[in-house]
Amino acid sequence: MTFSRPGYGDSTRQPGRRVADVAADVAAVLEHLGAARCLVAGKSGGGPHALATGARLPQQVAGVLCIAGVAPYDAGGLDFLDGMGQQNIDEFGLALKGEEAMRPTFEAEAVGLRDTDADGLIKGMETLLPDVDRAVLTAELGEDMAANFAEAFRTGVDGWIDDDLAFSAPWGFSLAEIAVPTFVWQGSADLMVPFAHGQWLATHVPGATARLQQGEGHMSITVGALDQMFDELLTTLSD
Repeated sequence: MTFSRPGYGDSTRQPGRRVADVAADVAAVLEHLGAARCLVAGKSGGGPHALATGARLPQQVAGVLCIAGVAPYDAGGLDFLDGMGQQNIDEFGLALKGEEAMRPTFEAEAVGLRDTDADGLIKGMETLLPDVDRAVLTAELGEDMAANFAEAFRTGVDGWIDDDLAFSAPWGFSLAEIAVPTFVWQGSADLMVPFAHGQWLATHVPGATARLQQGEGHMSITVGALDQMFDELLTTLSD
């Protein structure tokens, strides 16, 4: 199952939330479902949230899958922005200035993302898509991504704003807390979350299994590999 982080879709905003705060949401979902254990997976901005859940709920989380996940902004030895497409460099530049500076640009961009198709996504994210991502976004994946954007920004951009503020601030937990099996996937051609982020996470998450893929982008990394990702994750339930 999936759930929306605060501020996306119909989910109520949680101003000032930190990445670590997601663990309480996951705990509430598990209690509602009556589930004793779970597996967690997150891609891109979901990556840090999956890691936080694994760190803070070690008795309930059997394993973590982080796909093209962003590393901490203050990560030692990592230039957070190096290798990002210009649109993401500009986006995080606004995040460092705060919500008031972010909102006009984010709201303007969301207008196009709410009502677009695969071709529109390629045009709208021109600096963020290597050729390998452009190729996969023209197919079913592109249509699915467009639908996800439409749902995420249906009632506004609060979730997007709060995510970027949370990513560029201390996360509220340490990666050293993670004591469950964790798989880190990252592509070398990624312009949204650069390859160095995956390399850094693979080194700093205790015992992480690194799947660092040459030539794959932010979107293409999952194409044809989801079965392997999930099969690996499922093995942690027997540990």
